[in-house]
Amino acid sequence: MSSQPAVASAYQLPDGEEILIRPIREADLPALEWEGEYRHFRKLYAEHFEAFRAGTTLIYIAESSAGVMIGQVFILLYSRDKEVADGLHRAYLFSFRIKPAYRNQGLGSYMLKFVEDQLLLRGYTTVRLNVAQDNPKARALYERNGYEVIGYSSGVWQYQDDQGVWQTMREPAWKMSKRLR
Repeated sequence: MSSQPAVASAYQLPDGEEILIRPIREADLPALEWEGEYRHFRKLYAEHFEAFRAGTTLIYIAESSAGVMIGQVFILLYSRDKEVADGLHRAYLFSFRIKPAYRNQGLGSYMLKFVEDQLLLRGYTTVRLNVAQDNPKARALYERNGYEVIGYSSGVWQYQDDQGVWQTMREPAWKMSKRLR
């Protein structure tokens, strides 16, 4: 893995509001919970932030002109499962969210392109992701941006929630991939 300096970028919404895309800071961790909606992922977010510090994960947030987090995207650079992320050529995009009021304005496509450019700077050539089968709008976004379905995932995974209880998630998904160059 190569460590390139983190960069930021700005996107202008159709109404003129400027959205800042930037690397996460530790002070942003509470905002990842989106007013409590994702509180159960608190420990998971803290683990990913430590991976960000270690250089094995990238995390970018989208911030409104009022300084409110309105989007997030995580990119795993290295995984024990080399099909997912190999630390050299293949990265895995996950936890990509934009608040509903900011959707359908080009921000999602802009953030995807921004992340892809950051990966290219680091020498990555392929991006993988899973998209929930019950989320056709997200799948359409990825397909519009050049991602192709390459298979099916049962989407079973586990995490420890904010109360310390292990949870098992079942999110059937389409595996998607894009070659960056």
